[in-house]
Amino acid sequence: MEERPKIKIELSISDKIFELLGWLSIIAIWSLTVLNYTNLPDIIPTHYNEAGQADGFGDKKSILTLPVVATIIFAGLTILNKYPHIFNYLTKITMNNALKQYTNATRMIRFLKLIIVNIFGLIAFKTIQYASGQTEGLGIWFLPIVSGLILIPLIYFIIKSLKTEN
Repeated sequence: MEERPKIKIELSISDKIFELLGWLSIIAIWSLTVLNYTNLPDIIPTHYNEAGQADGFGDKKSILTLPVVATIIFAGLTILNKYPHIFNYLTKITMNNALKQYTNATRMIRFLKLIIVNIFGLIAFKTIQYASGQTEGLGIWFLPIVSGLILIPLIYFIIKSLKTEN
């Protein structure tokens, strides 16, 4: 494996805002879950089908899985983002393009972790609403919207990476 340059990436204002929003989202999903936990019935939805309808049910403790998994993913991606030189890239990394490629890749990870945490938060919110009788599931548009929220930024950042000169 080739030795890639190790460069410290300076965060822009927008990068810092995405980081802050990510951390605030983690706090929000934990707050939402903990504050509503005691009001939940003993059995809540634990799985939804592709149409957004609840099709699996379990103990209310399972609601804690959402903030736990969101936090683990967020923390893991935050740690990974400190080492952009180990990422896989579609172009050869050189001293000339390393800064731009690393900045683009870390920005993509930062954006995706914000989206992922908010998706988990939305699932927690809709599960709490369902358990309270306020909704009938995630809704038919949940899966297409979530797919778009993940795929569109991925495509954008991949195209941006490919356009960066070698």
